[in-house]
Amino acid sequence: MYAIYKREIQSFFTSPIGYMVIGLFLIFCGLFLWVFKGEYNVFDYGFADLSNFFFLVPWVFLFLIPAITMKSFSEERKTGTLELLFIKPISLWQTVIGKFLGTLTLVIVAIIPTFLYVYSLSQLGQTIGNIDMGVVFGSYFGLLFLMASYTAIGIFASTLSQNQIVAFLLALILCFACFYGFQGISTLFTDGSTSVAIASLGMKAHFESIARGVIDTRDLIYFISLTVFFLFLTVVQLKNLNQ
Repeated sequence: MYAIYKREIQSFFTSPIGYMVIGLFLIFCGLFLWVFKGEYNVFDYGFADLSNFFFLVPWVFLFLIPAITMKSFSEERKTGTLELLFIKPISLWQTVIGKFLGTLTLVIVAIIPTFLYVYSLSQLGQTIGNIDMGVVFGSYFGLLFLMASYTAIGIFASTLSQNQIVAFLLALILCFACFYGFQGISTLFTDGSTSVAIASLGMKAHFESIARGVIDTRDLIYFISLTVFFLFLTVVQLKNLNQ
């Protein structure tokens, strides 16, 4: 598993892909938070908190993570090297988890520089340091689980087609459906309890719950179960391809 993980990391950082992903993410978020006028701009918002950032990031990763994962197994299938993975003395689970951790590591590296936003906002408030760190840490913690789920979905989608563009679109659709799909469906119901129950099936509701700064085990179990479920589907799909 470590060999697969190491190979994934090297493939990202020995080519422009890793640096491009990190650069695009930071530039995009930086422009919307600090430069472009609008509802996401920190200065226009008027409050020293990162709520706009944590509202924006899940949508950015909705496109960015599928773009990273689309080649995970699609490229292996297209080049014919997938068969080599089957004959290696490691299990399919180890292969899948190695690729999953490699991609997740790249995304985490992209997030680390945004800690500067926390320091900047703590200095911009009328009272220096007056920022709710509980909400900030809760949001980052929830974001970690959200990224893990996106990554698992993206890797699964990459096993469904040899075409990387098709894999990207499938991952994008699945991530959108799991993140906002249930929230959108819930708006069709007028009954409050039914609407809440349907919305709770989506990632958005659970991410927002953790982002409030309160760690609920139900939210953690949801994200862990969703991640493991898609990793399981990935292994099943690979077994079908090997038959």
